[in-house]
Amino acid sequence: MAFNETQKKAIRHGEGPMLVLAGPGSGKTTVITNRVRYLTEKSGVDPSCILVITFTRAAAREMKERYEQMTQAGAGRVSFGTFHSVFFLMLKLAYRYQAANIVKEEQRIHFVKEALEGCDLEVEDEGEFISAVLSEISMVKGELLNLDYYYAKNCSEAVFKKLYHGYEERLRKSGLLDFDDMLVMCYELLKEREDILAAWQNKYRYILIDEFQDINRIQYEIVKMLARPRNNLFIVGDDDQSIYRFRGAKPEIMLGFERDYPDAKTLLLDTNYRSSRQIVEAAGRVISHNRTRFPKKIRAARGDGRDVIIREWPSPSEENLAIASELRDYYDMGVPYENMAVLYRTNLGPRLLVEKLMEYNIPFRMRDALPNLYDHWIARNVLAYIKAASGDLSRANILTIINRPKRYISRDALEHQNVSWEAVKSFIRIKTGCWTELSSWNMI
Repeated sequence: MAFNETQKKAIRHGEGPMLVLAGPGSGKTTVITNRVRYLTEKSGVDPSCILVITFTRAAAREMKERYEQMTQAGAGRVSFGTFHSVFFLMLKLAYRYQAANIVKEEQRIHFVKEALEGCDLEVEDEGEFISAVLSEISMVKGELLNLDYYYAKNCSEAVFKKLYHGYEERLRKSGLLDFDDMLVMCYELLKEREDILAAWQNKYRYILIDEFQDINRIQYEIVKMLARPRNNLFIVGDDDQSIYRFRGAKPEIMLGFERDYPDAKTLLLDTNYRSSRQIVEAAGRVISHNRTRFPKKIRAARGDGRDVIIREWPSPSEENLAIASELRDYYDMGVPYENMAVLYRTNLGPRLLVEKLMEYNIPFRMRDALPNLYDHWIARNVLAYIKAASGDLSRANILTIINRPKRYISRDALEHQNVSWEAVKSFIRIKTGCWTELSSWNMI
């Protein structure tokens, strides 16, 4: 396989840290896998001393398969894995953790939901709120933040601390750990046990990291510890493609890599083998408005293509009609439907488009499931009201709507599995010292 000069320099890099800025379509996976091959076949590095870290299992699997195809040999001795799989292995050997100790997503949701029941807080969409709280908990752990100085985004500091501690307590009591605990515990283990750290440093003498722009603080701190004292860190990424800040990613870590490692060499993979010149140049013009980034000039190897067309429509309905019409026009010109794709920003985006495609009898398939209207909290509340009016006075059903709209009725007023309105009124009378008519419940 032919490599360009910059790819050759990256693949043949010797000792010490290197930062490879890999633009879109520049062959970063090819560079990483061929560097592993170069280290083992040309530099005489023991394959078991090489660690390749990715952010997804799919990426780790792809790199491992590519390496096996390239070398016509098993890649068992080279370690390919995600951050979590690598760090969990360390915890497994140190503390005898098993896969059964990893909390499931539905358990995480349940733990926060339990903690929420003890808070005097009503939220519009419980599912969305719990998801946001779990993201915040993950960020606090991933950034090694002091909870005493953290300002919560989705609720008051007092409520967030209560939810955080309630969630953590349930994890510990159940003997479980989440993915962020893997990072925190691994970080603490390597900091406190110099002997264990030294053992892993001797094992992994060369560390290669893919999609480095998505790394967070604690992942970086662990990697820096593992890489010492040789600092054979080979990081590949593109700060322009960092889109996971909401998940705790810190692209500024990549921007500060040369400060942390002053002797690091930097290379730019500046050839895009995927897109036409018009697409590459248009993308470059857009991203150039970002001020905090590595300056880079990307060129297209494929040459000219069609111009990038930007359009606006007065309404979503007209936009989707135009998209459906254009798809059908391409098909009439001989382009198979399976060669066309429509990209959209969120899962809610294609709802109207799907209706239009069905109206035009245009076959399609979706990578994600179309959100169900009846899963929305407003729809669920309406259905809960209907069920209550039909006689379903179960505590679970009434809890959904008792404060929608706000009536400031405590959950403690619903003592039994089946709600009695007389008991609710009696509870409120005792608490407030007066009789309160629940006139707004006459609809039920």
